[in-house]
Amino acid sequence: MATERPTVQRRRFDAIVVGSGISGGWAAKELTERGLETLVLEAGGPVDPATDYVEHVQPHQLRYRGYGDRWALERDQPIQRECYACDEYSGKFFVNDRENPYTTPDDAPFRWFRGRQVGGRSITWGRQVYRWSDLDFEANAKDGHGNDWPIRYADLAPWYSHVERFIGVSGAAEGLAQLPDGEFLPPMSMSVVERHTREKVLKAFGGQRVWTIGRAAILTQPHNGRAACHYCGPCERGCITHSYFSSIGATLPAAQRTGRLTLRPWSVVSEVVHDPRTGRAKGVRVIDARTMAETVYEARVVFLCASAFESVRILMHSTSAAHPNGMGNASGTLGRYIMDHHYYWGASGRMAGFEAYKSVGSRPNGMYVARFRNTQTSGQHPDFLRGYGMQGGAGGRGSWSGAGHGAAFKARLLTELDPTWGIGIHGWGETLPVATNALALDPQVKDKWGIPALRITCRWGDNERRMQEDMVRTAVEMLEAAGATGIRETRSGNPPGHCIHEMGGARMGRSADVSVCDANNALWEVPNVHVTDGACMASSACQNPSITYMALTARAVAGAVDRMKKGEL
Repeated sequence: MATERPTVQRRRFDAIVVGSGISGGWAAKELTERGLETLVLEAGGPVDPATDYVEHVQPHQLRYRGYGDRWALERDQPIQRECYACDEYSGKFFVNDRENPYTTPDDAPFRWFRGRQVGGRSITWGRQVYRWSDLDFEANAKDGHGNDWPIRYADLAPWYSHVERFIGVSGAAEGLAQLPDGEFLPPMSMSVVERHTREKVLKAFGGQRVWTIGRAAILTQPHNGRAACHYCGPCERGCITHSYFSSIGATLPAAQRTGRLTLRPWSVVSEVVHDPRTGRAKGVRVIDARTMAETVYEARVVFLCASAFESVRILMHSTSAAHPNGMGNASGTLGRYIMDHHYYWGASGRMAGFEAYKSVGSRPNGMYVARFRNTQTSGQHPDFLRGYGMQGGAGGRGSWSGAGHGAAFKARLLTELDPTWGIGIHGWGETLPVATNALALDPQVKDKWGIPALRITCRWGDNERRMQEDMVRTAVEMLEAAGATGIRETRSGNPPGHCIHEMGGARMGRSADVSVCDANNALWEVPNVHVTDGACMASSACQNPSITYMALTARAVAGAVDRMKKGEL
């Protein structure tokens, strides 16, 4: 676990990283390992896994049996509590909504789930990691929605491998062009019903719909000093064995081992400071979260990894004579083209004939159905552009409640539970980049530290709605092919943001007139400022995005350090 160094009074560093989550941890690791004295600024407080991780704490050990104080949640976390992980166990890993407000139009709700602490949302993320392919990087250019990405899969492939080798990704190779294979640890085992379903669906749809075990940043064997997962289940409460990847368990300790890391928690970055003499960024202005004191820290390069919308907010608030509308906004695209995945449209049912089998442990992973719409082999669907992947799985025996103890009680429960297996599959869909889905600084509302809050405007479009109906149809088709009964359709009412895959607002591009960042994730106008979290995304694809952020960050650091050595930064 990385801690604050005694040299915290220092004001000048080689590099500054804003944020300590998935992207910030990677920036810290790569910068320090390449020889740079690096300051990591985290808006929230420190986390001690020994006391703050509670995955093994039982409900009877908590005052509210895990559900939390509903009055306090309603007062302090009315938005955050809508996330399944924000409860008595893990509510401390979510922000206080009163201190961190944002606004939306009345007809465009948005759920912004945030974590402000060392480690950020790498403590609570879903751990699903899927590479993009050229189907994703080329989509904007081919159908005209959004701007063309300035990179392709070949540019990022070695960095995906670099990341996978370090974090440890369990998964199975499938040889699919639309879902490139990675460098995998042994996959987690599929259940008997999942294996049955995979074969039935492959046969029924000519090999086009591939069910595979999820590709997860969770270890199935010891790796880089971290232990294999022991299937305890509630990963969102932390992982004392560091069996899943988090910045606290992997990247920040790696950075700390170099001796070049200074980690400063309770540091709210309000703006990037512009140097009119050089035209570059001089550093960042920081408000101490507890005392409100302000400090400017200086560095040769700045990496914004505060999470997509927070990084955009910092840039919007970074105004000067040279950047009156926000740093990096000469194109007028700063804050525009934001996205999230629309998800949980599909179906579920029951699978008879497997009553003799039961699941063991709590596998922290499910099944993944690779995208099969609008691929190289499927042809163009008449109703919508882009595509979706699907996530789900099968579980044995139903749930139970009751009181008792001992072997006889356990045996009675097993005989009373419904022995029929359940199965479900639901889509995660790509959202088209649209200019009207945008961020702005609210002219009236400010956060606890006096920084203007964001006003978020984001709506699902017709393309998303048509895709959602197809998710339901195809889920039903596959469950029917597998032999499921009692099939029930699922139509989610989740608004944008609920998937916690917010992206865009400072997109990469091929020219300064249509984008904020160049092919190296640097601001076109201020090349020593890099944006490598979700803000830089020019499209969303349908895959969980975190591994792409990690690969982009590692690649951007390598490029920045190379330019620094050449005297260009």
